This record gives sequence, structure tokens and C-alpha cells, in this order.
Amino acid sequence: MGNFDMDEMYRSRGISKEVYTFGERILEELAPRFAEIDATAEYNQLKVIGAMQENRVSAECFNQSSGYGYNDLGRDTLEAVYASCFHAEAALVRPQITCGTHALALALMSNLRPGDELLSPVGKPYDTLEEVIGIRPSKGSLAEYGITYRQVDLLEGGAFDYEGIRAAIHEKTKMVTIQRSKGYQTRPSFGVEQIGELIAFVKRIKPDVIVMVDNCYGEFVERMEPIDVGADMMVGSLIKNPGGGLAPIGGYIVGTKECVENAAYRLTSPGLGKEVGASLGVMQSFFQGFFLSPTVVSSALKGAIFAANIYERLGYHVVPNGSEDRHDIIQAIEFLSAEGLCAFCEGIQAAAPVDSYVTPEPWDMPGYDSQVIMAAGAFVQGSSIELSADGPLRPPYAAYFQGGLTWYHAKLGILMSLQKLYEANLVKDSQLC
Repeated sequence: MGNFDMDEMYRSRGISKEVYTFGERILEELAPRFAEIDATAEYNQLKVIGAMQENRVSAECFNQSSGYGYNDLGRDTLEAVYASCFHAEAALVRPQITCGTHALALALMSNLRPGDELLSPVGKPYDTLEEVIGIRPSKGSLAEYGITYRQVDLLEGGAFDYEGIRAAIHEKTKMVTIQRSKGYQTRPSFGVEQIGELIAFVKRIKPDVIVMVDNCYGEFVERMEPIDVGADMMVGSLIKNPGGGLAPIGGYIVGTKECVENAAYRLTSPGLGKEVGASLGVMQSFFQGFFLSPTVVSSALKGAIFAANIYERLGYHVVPNGSEDRHDIIQAIEFLSAEGLCAFCEGIQAAAPVDSYVTPEPWDMPGYDSQVIMAAGAFVQGSSIELSADGPLRPPYAAYFQGGLTWYHAKLGILMSLQKLYEANLVKDSQLC
């Protein structure tokens, strides 16, 4: 028999005894949290299976369509599965939606008209949406079409400014957009129950306002989703949670029939809508990824909680903290220096199954107003349900860590990130004792 000691296996991957032992001490405390995550994953797995069975998913659904894609059984069935699982009237789930930003832009541009106003009651949106809205000028933005934008910043501590929101809603307020996840900020992410309270407040003021929730990074983290608490639209990316690591591209919009139809006509053409759009051979990946998603999300959540507890114990400010409830898969860690942020990302990259030999470097990424460093040795380019980390090179030099198709890979990535900080003398021996 060979030597199967786990610590030896980690040392063979470059993790020192000091770092490994520190991580194991942290893990011993997390068993009850991990059991809760597993219970939620089990609940959501049954929800997904139920939706697939109710809509009679068959082997024929995996067949490829081309050209116009008329009568694509797999595409139409998948959209019915999404609508059923998320308790929505309709769904648009397409490989022609290239990413989360595209899905959000599609939902906004199809349901707003010149003269309407978009309101964000949760402060500044994610960086890439600034150009979509026109906060930063860009060709084809909402602002170019005469759609105005207003935001109400969160109160100190991350609470909603209800009085400010009340004052901001007026006759031109057509849509309210709520970003569930923190984006490149260190504010809290919002739970579904919190989002429901905000939606109810907004609807009491203006019942006909459309409420859209940017659900990126949030699917299957909880047992409810924003549609369950009154959202008219919920939007996300298939290379995040619901793709389960298998979807090679795609985005989704679920919600009311009218909102989804508007989005479909914008995606294709007036008069065509959902009737066209070939699946091009991705249906099996879309179905199987959605099936696996609850389990994959549970692995990512375990990684996020492990990272939070590791770095909180070392004295870093982390959002959420090590004991808070989770509402998305993202973990923010403030390093307060470019060196710390870059070392962390180098560790995540070094633990990847793909491009592990590459050293990530900051670059001027399209859609962002400062240089960004990204670590993502992924099977699908840019897939943030796979183990990845990124952050803008600006104070507080926060890394945004997410993903992990398996818990064991997430664990290795976090330990490797700590190893890189340890080797750079940014973490001392005394801190690991």
C-alpha cells in the first residue's frame, strides 16, 4: 500500500504544512454550516428534478437545430423548465444571449421606452452596466434613447433608504432594478426575503412599476428566488450558477409573459420573438448543467465560507463575514494593497486545472473604468461558477472570489491563495499559529 496521507498530497501540490494545518483547524469549525448548505442543495435539487419531470424532458430535447430553429423541442422545453423551477410565467434561455451583462441589457432595453426612467434603489450598479445605462457614455446606451436613470444609495451599513426611495419614485419611473450581488463593492449582498420587502415597498408606492432583479451569482443559494417574492423579471448568466459549469455560453430572463416576450422580440426581431433561434447543439449541456447546478452551487458556497473564515482569522476585512448567512456565491476580501490582491489571484490561478502555469496580470478590461486582475483557469472562458477571482486595482484592493465546480477544488484554490501570500511575506508565521 502506498502513502495516502492527505497532507502529503497537498504538499505535492505546493501547499506548505503551516498553511495546510491552519486550513484544517478552520474546517473543523465549519461542519454545521456545511450541513446546512447540503440541505439547501438537496431541496433545490428536488425542485429542479420536479420541473424537468413536469415538462417531460426527453432524449429528443438534446437534438441539434440549425438555421431558424423553428419548432426546437429542446429549446422550448428548457424554457418551460426554467419557468416552472423559478415559478415564473415565461422564460427566455438562449445561447444567443452572450453573458450576464447582455441579458441585463436585453431586459432593460426591451421593457423601457424613451421618456421612461430607470431607478436603482440599491446604489451604483455593477461596472459593466454603467455603459449600458449611460452613466459612462457609450454607443447604444439607454441614455442615447432618452431613458433617464436615478439611483438611491444605501444607508451606512447597507440598509435600504426607504424615504429616499419613496422620494425618487415619480410618474416616469417605469422600472426598478435591484442588483442582488455586491458587484465590485463591499456592501452586503441581499437575501431573497430582503428583496421581497423592498419590492413590496416599491409596489405599494407604484403598483404598475416593473421590478427587475439581477440574480447573477444568486441562483440556488437559498430555497426561494426573487420571482417568489414579487419580482416581475429575474435575469442571469448560464456561465454562472444555473449553467452548472457545463453551459458553454448563454443567459436567461424569467418573469411575466409580457416582460419575457418583449425581451424575445428585442433579442431576435419584431414579429419573430421566441419562434426563432437555433440551439446549435448546446441543449444537452444546458439541461445537464441546470440539473447539476444545486450541487455545484453548494460547492461554491462552501468555498466562499472557507475563504471568509480563513482570511477573517488572519485579520482581513471580509464581506460577508465568516458567520453571516449567504445570499450569493461571492466572497470579498480587502487586501488594502495591490500586492496582496495580485498574490491572492496568483494563488487561485495556480490551483486551476487549466492554465495553472500562467501568472495573471492587471489589464484594461472592456467595460471597466480601472485595471482589473482576473484569475480564471476555467474550462469555459470567463465562467465564474468555476473557481475564479478578480478585482479592480483601486482601493480597498478587494478580491472577489467565487465558484468552484467541486468543494475540493475550491479548498485547494483557497489554500493556494494563502500559500502565495505566505511566500510573499504578506502573511507571517505567527498568524498561522
